[in-house]
Amino acid sequence: MQVLHVIQRYYPYIGGAEQVFQEIGARLARDGESVTVYTTDAWDLERFWRADKRAVALQNETLERVYIQRFPIEYLPFSALAFPGIKRAMSLLAALPIHTTPLLFRLARYVPYVPTLNDALAATAERFDLVHTANISLDSSVVAAYQFARRKKIPFVITPFLHLGERDDAKVVRFYTLPHQIEMLERADAVIVMTEREGHALAERGVAREKIHRIGAGVEPQAILGGDGARFRQTHNLHAPLVTYIGTAAYDKGTTHLIQALQKVWQTHPAELVLAGAALSDFDTFFARLPADVQKRVRRLGFISAQDKRDLLAATDILAMPSRTDSFGIVYLEAWLYDKPVIGARAGGVPDVIDDGQNGFLVKFGDTDALAARILELLTQPLRAEQMGKHGHRKVMREMTWTQQYAKIKALYQTLAR
Repeated sequence: MQVLHVIQRYYPYIGGAEQVFQEIGARLARDGESVTVYTTDAWDLERFWRADKRAVALQNETLERVYIQRFPIEYLPFSALAFPGIKRAMSLLAALPIHTTPLLFRLARYVPYVPTLNDALAATAERFDLVHTANISLDSSVVAAYQFARRKKIPFVITPFLHLGERDDAKVVRFYTLPHQIEMLERADAVIVMTEREGHALAERGVAREKIHRIGAGVEPQAILGGDGARFRQTHNLHAPLVTYIGTAAYDKGTTHLIQALQKVWQTHPAELVLAGAALSDFDTFFARLPADVQKRVRRLGFISAQDKRDLLAATDILAMPSRTDSFGIVYLEAWLYDKPVIGARAGGVPDVIDDGQNGFLVKFGDTDALAARILELLTQPLRAEQMGKHGHRKVMREMTWTQQYAKIKALYQTLAR
């Protein structure tokens, strides 16, 4: 089976979607299948619209028997304004009472603008049996994969990683359900969703139920376990209970609210806050405006190695990521492997991952009082926190390892390729 994966970012950058595709690709290759990845040179998310952000070296390589081909992002004049401007224009066009889908497909080419990826798909002589793409809000590569599959008459699979946002607020989900995006989902041979909520949202918008496959993400325990918490605490001179955030620091990810909640916690209880991962510019601006004494109490580690991440998870007392833009949240599973309780927002697909009150807590996105209260509850009730973490561990081992998830994906691939 010859498989083509088209995804906007890939190794060495590690995020949720990237982990999913890297795991699938590596396992397929170990099973003797041929896997090619088409991706861009972006490292930072903002690299899609800002040339001054970090990039990956433009070199093709083979990793775990998976061939990776990278394509450079190109930029329109004033791209830092043009990119969000086009996204906003697409949202406004979608709301008009006329048929704007063809225009939306044309505009999608520029968000982000990767013309050489289109050229490569048009010129390739490889005979793929299936193409699988992801991240529907970063439209251009998804559209390119869709059009390639239709030209070649091969199965088209999409994992949209739909960000549903808050149940009563459509400002997030509207950028994932524009008419041209829904058309691609309707015409796909299979749509892989992370949660039942995501699948239900797509079915409500016209995607056939029989095309929707809830598989979700997973973790590989052997790759995650083995951390040394004492080493991490000694290295960073940490002595108080540790609240951890792992992911891109941004408003929509709840990072600003987490700091504001910790400011309330610190009034009555000692705690350390560690942020691991990249940051968007809006968060950097927010952080720079914080009082110096608050900044000193927040450890910003940036992107950390796999071993440092394992050590951090082992040292953690609470993993908190109160985000409204997560379709799943693999980091919750990683924390559960270390028997740690987690806190997420009641938004996106997270309520289908965290069982509120059993293996963690859910709070309303942006509610810093509720977030602070839940953090204090876990810090002051260590036995309950431990019990929650163990419940999470059992859930992961029962239904959320990559061995289980990959078996479902491979079976789907084989069915479609036949």
